Amino acid sequence: MWNYFLMAAGVSSASWILSAFIPKKDVIRNLLVLIGILSMAVYIGFLWTSLERPPLRTLGETRLWYSLFISIIGLITYFRWRYLWMLYYCLFMSLLFLFINYLHPENFSKTLMPALQSPWFVPHVVVYIISYAFLAASTLVAVYGLYQVKREKFEAKYMQVADNLVYLGFAFLTFGLLFGALWAKEAWGHYWTWDPKETWAFITWMGYLVYIHRRYQKLAKYVSALWILALAFVILLVCWFGVNYLPSAQFSVHTYSMQP
Repeated sequence: MWNYFLMAAGVSSASWILSAFIPKKDVIRNLLVLIGILSMAVYIGFLWTSLERPPLRTLGETRLWYSLFISIIGLITYFRWRYLWMLYYCLFMSLLFLFINYLHPENFSKTLMPALQSPWFVPHVVVYIISYAFLAASTLVAVYGLYQVKREKFEAKYMQVADNLVYLGFAFLTFGLLFGALWAKEAWGHYWTWDPKETWAFITWMGYLVYIHRRYQKLAKYVSALWILALAFVILLVCWFGVNYLPSAQFSVHTYSMQP
């Protein structure tokens, strides 16, 4: 299975890197980006079939999905707003997650603990990964916007892009919380137990809600909104990765995500 990952990651990496060297040839560049996306999609489909379970149990497996979705979002945002730098950022993030998986190979297992044998497993994790991809893209807009503010060259159109990405990401994030609550009720008998992962998921959700309210109430105060958006992504990263290393998470029902 490792050899198949190397093949798929190699095709995707080569296609995406090559696409960066032909910025003036849209058709060829977009075709190369699509080849990379299809390569990852085929590998994930192969992994799903081979493992006889959704490849969503470990951090390494979720990184594969993240790499796929953020590259798709990069291409969609490029088609919508024609920001080439956004496309290259998304491809860079996809490559980064593939590289992390290369440095930390996984021993894939067909076993799936009872709590994960639920119809809510796939929708819960997938919508979260999609939301993370959208919100990561919005973070780039925030960082780029703050850089433009410092140079006194900020354009209001950046806020429109950030808002649209946050609205989409927040919608998927909300569905992720709802699906997780329904899953928890089925698996453990309670919708919400303030488990460390659940707590940080709620804090993440609140962080982006603060941004949305800030934009609604103070439309002209874009600098503070950009800072809120950038900091909200830091909270998201704590929820996704960092919470697993907190002492309080050692007895969490979500520790299965750390298993190889």
